This record gives sequence, structure tokens and C-alpha cells, in this order.
Amino acid sequence: MGKINQTRRDFLKALGVGTGAMGAGAIFNTGLASASGPNGDLEFSPPMQEGDTEAWQAIDIGHEEKITTFLDNAGTDDIFWARPIDFTMDGDVKVFELTAENVMWETEVGNPRPGFAYNGMIPGPTIRVTEGDRVRVIVNNNMDQSTSIHWHGMDVPNDQDGVPYVTQAPIIPGETYVYEFIAPNPGSHMYHSHHNSLEQVVGGLLGAFIIDPLDTRDEPQVDQEYVYILNDSLLGFTVNGRSFPYTQPLVAKVGERIRIRFYNEGLMIHPMHLHGMPMLVHAKDGYNLPAPYRCDTINIAPGERYDVIVQMRAAGIWAFHCHILSHVEARTGLFGMTTPLVITEE
Repeated sequence: MGKINQTRRDFLKALGVGTGAMGAGAIFNTGLASASGPNGDLEFSPPMQEGDTEAWQAIDIGHEEKITTFLDNAGTDDIFWARPIDFTMDGDVKVFELTAENVMWETEVGNPRPGFAYNGMIPGPTIRVTEGDRVRVIVNNNMDQSTSIHWHGMDVPNDQDGVPYVTQAPIIPGETYVYEFIAPNPGSHMYHSHHNSLEQVVGGLLGAFIIDPLDTRDEPQVDQEYVYILNDSLLGFTVNGRSFPYTQPLVAKVGERIRIRFYNEGLMIHPMHLHGMPMLVHAKDGYNLPAPYRCDTINIAPGERYDVIVQMRAAGIWAFHCHILSHVEARTGLFGMTTPLVITEE
């Protein structure tokens, strides 16, 4: 991962974290408690009886093992935050190519699920252009069903809106389709399937589309930026296509400011909560707010995008998770929509 360019040992050393399980458990105490399973189904266990020490010890061991797995996995997923895509130039047109295909995707190591991917990744690559750029997107459908792409939040011409039988024919299996438009309103936008979308979008056909403004005077000054995509249902509760403990940490230094672009591509609301410091909500659905506001929990509905700015206040590992507890924690430990913010001294 580009933002963690050190080995796991160096990474943990920089945090002052030991490699043993006890060290991991000691520094990551969210204080959370939930009674649900990894797929969001409530799994209430019978109350523990007086003197039943084996039950609580098993719960503690499971939680600690999840944290150890997370630390072991930190820095091993190169595309978790940076999802690259190259473009070519055809005159003054930026040309991107997306290939949709059926895949088996591991939200957790050793637990592959059937899904759909753009260019072999879930979510798809992040497309980034500047307001006014002419953009062409070539879509190859290698799936076993038809599809399309809708440019969510973007003021494109009607015939480029990507809704089969409304603005275009579906892109059938084996077919290639071309979208072309001038990058319109700047901000944090999405692209995703709009055909059998209940299956295809929650199954992985989604991605971030960022349009940078020509006039940057109202843009916040930040040291780093993160694209943070939420999804649920078919692939479980995920951040950028992975479930804890196989998510990756956000990493910054004390004093830095980071920008987080939240996207909700799922079917459920997700109130995202950051421990230890507030988020300054700067933009909603790509539009800068006239009066930014601070919060520690931001409720993100399906289809919404929020841009927040966070000032790194104090070193440590800070929990960062959905606050619908059945999306993040069970007796077996943290899972799903959890990925900590790691703040280092230097």
C-alpha cells in the first residue's frame, strides 16, 4: 500500500506496538459490544451463567485474534486505498477502459464469494479527471448477464445517463459500449451498474469518480486523501471491498489534515463514527457546504457521498467504524465495517 511503505515490523515499531497478541489487544480497545454474526444476522447467545468463565474467555480470545490478524495484514493490500487506472489520450479526449466480469472475491481471506468486478477489482478503479475534461469510457462486458454504467451525481447528457431501456440498450454479454461526455460538476461522484443493480452493485460493480474543480480556491488544504467506499448485502459489510480484519488502516502523522471521501453504495444506512477527534463535514454529494460543521458520527444513506476533513490530534490507533453494531462486532470479535485510523508521531 502506497501510504504504508514499510514492513509490518517497521510499521508496528513506528506505532509502538508489540508483535505479540497481548500487545495488540491492549492498544485497540473500542469498548464495543454487539451480538450479531458476520453477515449481519442477529445471533444472540444465551446469557452466561454465574461462574461460566470459559465463555467470556473464549469471547476475549476471539476479539484478540481479530486484532492480531488485522496487524499482521496491515500494509499487505496495495490497492485498498489507491485503485489505479491508466488512461490514454485520443486528441483532447481522456480514454478509460473498464471491463466487467464475474469473479470470486475474498472480502475475508479464505472466504471467496461470487461477485462482479471492474478491471478485476472490487470496488472498481477510481477515475479522476478535471472539470471540463472530455472523457470517454469504453466498457467491455465479459459477464454472463447484461449491464450498463450510470454516472451517479454527474450532470451528463441524457443519452449518457446509463439506464437500459430509458436512455440506452443494455450492454449484452460480449458487447462493448462507449460513453463520452465533458466532465461536468466537480466533486465526489460514483459510477455503478444500473441494470439488475440490486445484484450487480452490491456484488461489486461500483467505483469512485472524482472530478477536481478548475477553480480550487474553495478546496480544503490537506496532506492526504482517502476514498472510503461502503457496501453491504451480497458481499457482506465492507469498506473498499474488504471486511475487518482484512481492511487497511488510514495512516497519518500528528498535525496532518486528511480528507476522507465517503461513498455509500449499499442498501443500508451507515453512521460512521471516528474515535478521538471530530470530522469537519466539508461537502455533500459533491457540493461544498456553505456552512461546514463538526461531528464524530456521520450518517451516510445509500447513494450519498460526504467529504470530511480530520485534523490529526494525537498519536495512537483510533477506532473508526459503522455505529450500527450488527455491522461491526460480534462475540467472535470485530468484523465488517471497521478500519482504524493510525496516527504516528512522525
